[in-house]
Amino acid sequence: MAGYLKQRLALLPTSAVMSLLLLSGWNVLAQSAPISANRVWHSSEEQKVEQGARNLADSRFTIDSAKTYTLTELVDLAEEHNPATRLSWERARAQAANLGVTRSELYPTLTAAALSETTRSQAFFGSRFYGQVGQDFEIALELNYTILDFGGRSGRIAAAKAQVLAANFAFNDTHRNVIYQVQQAYYRLLSAIGQEEAARASLSNAQAVQQAAEARLANGLATLPDVLEARSATAQAEYDLQAIIGAEEIARGDLATAVGALATTLIKIQPLDQIPTPDSIADSVDQAITRALGQRPDLLQQVADIRSAYARVKEARSAYYPAFTVSAAPAVPSLYGLQSPYSWAHTADLVGGVRFNLNWTVFDGGARKNRLAQAQADAHAAEGQANVERNQIADEVWAAYSNLNTAFRQRQAAIALLESANQSYNAALESYNDGLRNLLDVTAAQRTLAQARSADVLSRTQVLTSLADLAFRTGDSIRSNNVRLQP
Repeated sequence: MAGYLKQRLALLPTSAVMSLLLLSGWNVLAQSAPISANRVWHSSEEQKVEQGARNLADSRFTIDSAKTYTLTELVDLAEEHNPATRLSWERARAQAANLGVTRSELYPTLTAAALSETTRSQAFFGSRFYGQVGQDFEIALELNYTILDFGGRSGRIAAAKAQVLAANFAFNDTHRNVIYQVQQAYYRLLSAIGQEEAARASLSNAQAVQQAAEARLANGLATLPDVLEARSATAQAEYDLQAIIGAEEIARGDLATAVGALATTLIKIQPLDQIPTPDSIADSVDQAITRALGQRPDLLQQVADIRSAYARVKEARSAYYPAFTVSAAPAVPSLYGLQSPYSWAHTADLVGGVRFNLNWTVFDGGARKNRLAQAQADAHAAEGQANVERNQIADEVWAAYSNLNTAFRQRQAAIALLESANQSYNAALESYNDGLRNLLDVTAAQRTLAQARSADVLSRTQVLTSLADLAFRTGDSIRSNNVRLQP
């Protein structure tokens, strides 16, 4: 078989042999499928890809671990360093460059070429051949310009302009989402820190109850089951504390990632008691919905898409009309010729021509009709999508507004619950020490107090989270002069 292949290769032209060898080498290096489905796939190219992944440019930055950051400062860092904002920004820049490409159709195109050609031949004249050499040097220009196309170019330019607007609104919406991510992560961390403080206080209460039970047991005033019950409550409080500490670590990683830093980065934030918690807002739900429908960047992006779709309709309709173009191709050739037994001859002149073209498609089998129908359907679909988005936004604002009012009411209830639970626990512990209450009453009061502390922290952070959610749904979070959601 090998000898036959060599024989066949020997019969091929040199260029064909080289092409076959290159193709064979490419097939050897080309990507192949895994050998089987029962094992992990690895190849020599994988190491190169892994190295490339390790060498990706790292956009992370350094956080000052000694500084206490406010939410505003963290939002500013996220807008600057979160990779999502740069991705959206580059896409907007690419769309702006595309608009520049589309606008270039309004101007003529001019190309230049420098040509050189040498020819050698034998001319037969009379009874003998005469050798002759020709040398051609030429500089040529070609100018093309569309004078009239009945809205084709303007339609494409209008569509490109609308796409730039859509890309800019998408960029703003990316900022809105990044701000929201930072706010949610920030308030989750605040909640986790507050829950840890509440859990440590609950552990301290459980330990106090345990110490009281053990003291009464030593004095013969309590039973061993009472002590075991108190120890069980202490162990449960310790267990709850460790679970909350784990949730706090995860929340810290989420906040660092939302800002754009490494998840292991330690970010110090303000304690929950230093952050004011409002108890009402001035806006009505109708005002919030109206504001959202006028400034939500994702809805504005849909409106820009509608403008782009109708510009495409204009472009498709222009195909029914002729296009008038002009072309000019001036050239300056410099010709040299030598024919034996004469000397060199030379000539140079300005040559070229101007051509006017009127192109009009008379029949195309319905292609223009269907393209126009498609563009019109796309425009109507864009309008429908915008209406769907509009209704969805109104529903989101309504739900966020309702959740915020619920959070306000829960906050007031949590304040009353914490006050009464704290009084109940203190009274139960004092009565138990005086021998007037049993241990079960004390442990029940301790658990109620722990739940009240947790509810107090949760209600405070829920108000802040609901405010951020309403600002996200209305689009207020990206308005630098917004003060509507202030208490």
